[in-house]
Amino acid sequence: MLRTVRASGGRTTLSDGPARHRWLLNARYLRSLSADNLLRPYRAEAGLWSYSGSWGTTVGVVSPDGPETWHWGWESPTCDLRGHILGHWLSAAARVGEDDGEVAARAGRIVAELAACQQANGGEWAGSIPPVYFDRLATGRPVWAPQYVVHKTLMGLVDQYRIARNGQALEVASAFARWFHRWSGRLSRDEFDDVLDHETGGLLEVFADLYDITGDQAVAELIERYDRRRFFEPLLAGADVLTNKHANTQIAEILGAARAWEVTGEQRWRDIVEAFWDSAVDSRGTYCTGGSSCGEVWQPAGEQSARLHAVQEHCLVYNLMRLAAVLFRWTGDHRYGDYWERNLVNGIWAQQHPDTGMPAYFLPLATASRKRWGRPTEDFWCCHGTLLQAHASIDEAAVYVDDTGISICQYLDSVVSWTDLFGGRVELAIAADTDHGVALGQRQTFHGAAGIQELSSRPLPDRRPNDRVYVVDVRCERPSAFEVRLRVPLWAAGSPVLEVDGKPCPVEVRNGWIVLSRTWSSQRIRLTVPSGLTTVPLPDRPDMVAVLDGPIVLAGLTEQETMLYGDPANPTSFLTPDQERHHSWWRTGTYRTVGQTSGLRFMPLAEIRDEPYTVYFPVRRSHQPATQKDDSVR
Repeated sequence: MLRTVRASGGRTTLSDGPARHRWLLNARYLRSLSADNLLRPYRAEAGLWSYSGSWGTTVGVVSPDGPETWHWGWESPTCDLRGHILGHWLSAAARVGEDDGEVAARAGRIVAELAACQQANGGEWAGSIPPVYFDRLATGRPVWAPQYVVHKTLMGLVDQYRIARNGQALEVASAFARWFHRWSGRLSRDEFDDVLDHETGGLLEVFADLYDITGDQAVAELIERYDRRRFFEPLLAGADVLTNKHANTQIAEILGAARAWEVTGEQRWRDIVEAFWDSAVDSRGTYCTGGSSCGEVWQPAGEQSARLHAVQEHCLVYNLMRLAAVLFRWTGDHRYGDYWERNLVNGIWAQQHPDTGMPAYFLPLATASRKRWGRPTEDFWCCHGTLLQAHASIDEAAVYVDDTGISICQYLDSVVSWTDLFGGRVELAIAADTDHGVALGQRQTFHGAAGIQELSSRPLPDRRPNDRVYVVDVRCERPSAFEVRLRVPLWAAGSPVLEVDGKPCPVEVRNGWIVLSRTWSSQRIRLTVPSGLTTVPLPDRPDMVAVLDGPIVLAGLTEQETMLYGDPANPTSFLTPDQERHHSWWRTGTYRTVGQTSGLRFMPLAEIRDEPYTVYFPVRRSHQPATQKDDSVR
């Protein structure tokens, strides 16, 4: 089994590039959310805060801020989900806090305040909602997802311990788990199975995490109690238990099954995970983006054309990427890395505003689509929370180690270092060479006149390169023998080219990997992967296709369903590069139509902000009318 960078003691620092840009947007939003606002529902539940008057009166806590500064939407005092965002915040802060002392200090203060709330509640309950919500759940009375809400709190506490090493966070989480053990122990198996039919969030996963940390047998019993047999058993039997069911409920439970297998070794848990992946992804099929759901539910297998207006809930994208990373860790299968990459560019990045950093709940792919962006403090959808976590943990599925080497699964601009690996300090610096190729989701950066002069002295191609070039610098404290494994993406349009220290190397790709085994000291690896345009048809409408540039989905800037003429399998028959060069950089991902009755521009879906766009187009082989003269975009 491969071990992740973090599990192996490595440290990742993102370098300038698209991943760091998105990380910084997210960190800015994380810092903008105050501890008082995050804690308000917890303090209110514990009797440590109340409001009256235009500026508020608090019990135990003095807050000068009035309601106009509070968190609203799903965090409003009347919403059953109030408090869910704090758990996401703590999980993200555990990661961001490694590089940001202000965030780490605020997280520590919040954990201490949660401990105070727990004591005020009697020593166990540490939730933002009243425990009576669980009694309503058990008796079938209406209440909105209390298990989902408290899971987020527990998750944040566990991550504060696991990543930030906050011992008080573990104490609060362990005491909170005792409440769950007592409450669930009062219900029969049938009664508790009824409870499990209502959104459980990731409670199974967090209890598996706690058991792995503490070995507490009461927590082990919670793992067994949260075994949702009504879902898992028919899934194992091959039944379709997903179509039109709430998707993120089930993926969260499968992530729990994955952790249960890792901490118990019981094969049934792994069988559940693998059966789910086949049913949800492999057999069902994905959209061109890699997304696997229509809105918040699973679409029927192979049927997508009637479900393009609200695609891939942001939370589901993130959680399926997490599951793909787990399966990659278990198997080393490059297909999971390809899935993760496609969803990063066309999900996590496409559903974060590239300027404001705000999330889009869904990503429509239909004609005349528009992204609907959330607001910083007025909405607080579930996707605001997964936004915080997704970008904070962006590096965790990039580089892996095992006893024989290092696997580079994602080519994120970054520096990864280990203090003691293969006998000494080892560092990898990964970068995209944008002077001679295009980078995954690379933002355009102006280098100034000096950059133009510097680049003009190099031999440059006449046209925008169709290659993606990745450079890996391997630096070892002392010469060390190990493997460096490079994933060759499925979107590669030809054989990759490899150089080490400027010298060509023979390339052998096995099961999606290039394996370099040698003694390393200070070497530079340069990997060139040919790229190009491809099309992905709708499975139930093969005449409707989306266009991808490597792994990147392109969107046409139009509000009308537009027939394109050409070869549906060869997008270069109707698209050509547009605005390909500007000063000292190549403009990547921009195209325009050729040979059409009207001109359209195409750009990466992840760069769409507020423009109307269309992703799937009908393509017909018929030639254009002879009167067609000029289809340029004006």
